[in-house]
Amino acid sequence: MSEGFTAEELEAARVLFAHEVTFMMGAVAIAGLPPADLPEVAFAGRSNVGKSTLINAVAGRLHLARASNSPGRTREVNFFVADEKLRLVDLPGYGFARASRGDVKKFQNLGRDYLRGRPNLKRAYLLIDARHGLKDVDKEALDAFDLAAVSYQIVLTKADKLKPAEVEAVVERTLKAIAKRPAAFPRVLATSSEKGTGIPELRAEIVAACAV
Repeated sequence: MSEGFTAEELEAARVLFAHEVTFMMGAVAIAGLPPADLPEVAFAGRSNVGKSTLINAVAGRLHLARASNSPGRTREVNFFVADEKLRLVDLPGYGFARASRGDVKKFQNLGRDYLRGRPNLKRAYLLIDARHGLKDVDKEALDAFDLAAVSYQIVLTKADKLKPAEVEAVVERTLKAIAKRPAAFPRVLATSSEKGTGIPELRAEIVAACAV
């Protein structure tokens, strides 16, 4: 058993994502969102936290979500369909963007509006760079999740850049920081898209959250 999941649950999640995972669409306004007819999980985080790379790792596809070395590239809500059973949703990054202040506010508001008004959203995953931990801007995101009553889980990215003991310390600090937050899921996942660490467990978390 790993992170509370049995070998059978991990394998079932692997099989689901081994099936077809495709880009569905990108939306620049709430009116352009697809029908709420499949369960969805959303990925949020600071720009350049490795969000697109993590989605690619979960899906087992190198180029599904477009990763960029330019922070703040994602300015749409992007939808990916996994085995016609659930959707992965890539939200606009926050904290930095090479765009005008007005444009930044526009696509960050789009992400917040999605979180508040999506009835089929089963969980949001807030990605945190394991090397830096929770920043003030991340805490603002946690406040927004709590206010919207969206169940969310912290996922540490780039954990391979730290020693195992350092990762454990970051996990413990993060758990302590979210302990009293009403919408926080009480388990923190440490992942590495490059090494594959934590990806099977994240897939299993997604499948469990979506009940598929």
